[in-house]
Amino acid sequence: MTTTINLVGAGHVGRVLGRLLARHGGVTIGQVLTRSEASARQAVDFIGAGQPIVHYDQLQPADVHLLAVGDDQIEAACAALAAAVPLAGSIVCHCSGALASRHLQAARAAGALVASVHPIRSFADPAAVADHFAGTFCGVEGDAGALAVLTPALTALGAQPVTIDPDAKTVYHAAAVFASNYLVTVLDAALRAYQAAGVPEHVARQIAQPLATESLANVFRLGPAAALSGPVARGDMATVARQRQAVSAWDAATGALYRDLVAPTAVLAQKKPR
Repeated sequence: MTTTINLVGAGHVGRVLGRLLARHGGVTIGQVLTRSEASARQAVDFIGAGQPIVHYDQLQPADVHLLAVGDDQIEAACAALAAAVPLAGSIVCHCSGALASRHLQAARAAGALVASVHPIRSFADPAAVADHFAGTFCGVEGDAGALAVLTPALTALGAQPVTIDPDAKTVYHAAAVFASNYLVTVLDAALRAYQAAGVPEHVARQIAQPLATESLANVFRLGPAAALSGPVARGDMATVARQRQAVSAWDAATGALYRDLVAPTAVLAQKKPR
């Protein structure tokens, strides 16, 4: 049987999933709804399939409706979808990493099964992601009947679905922030500290790179506790105190960041193999 999928919203994530699904046997991309005719046509051109539309009243029924819209638009888009087409027996899912499938209540009330599918990737270059999607982890949660359809479809695309707790969805999304965004913030503090000591920026990057890359490699090879090194791991709290004072004197905000990292680092150090 052929599964028909409509896309509501077609930014980077929607376009990538649309292209991958269009390439997959047994799937037909039905309609692609965006805010403007130009963006809808661009999305269809990227996907290689589908009918571009700009109004909800142009939507036709489908087996699956994929909401690839911003987090703040999910509930409104779902309500508009439920008002536009019959949803009984269909699946409605969104791609948010921060919101659970419970935010699709309007679709559930209309008789649809609901779920969320969150590809854990950076989608800055959609074409590159589409060409190298195999192995991508996807956080999934929702109604069992919806996941029974979506999980095999993701696996067929080369993804690795991981079931997550919908009640912990915000913490799940924060994990990506820690692993990516805040890691960059900490590295920025390191580079600025080197420069405060008179090291040119381009040299600071060269100094920090092997420290950062080796530490990351050790975390994923050995685990965080075993990978930890430095004064806190050695129990040299006198050095930690001097560093905290010096960094605070140089830059108060960076000193506060240093201070806030000491306690969790000390807890991690207690787990370090001896």
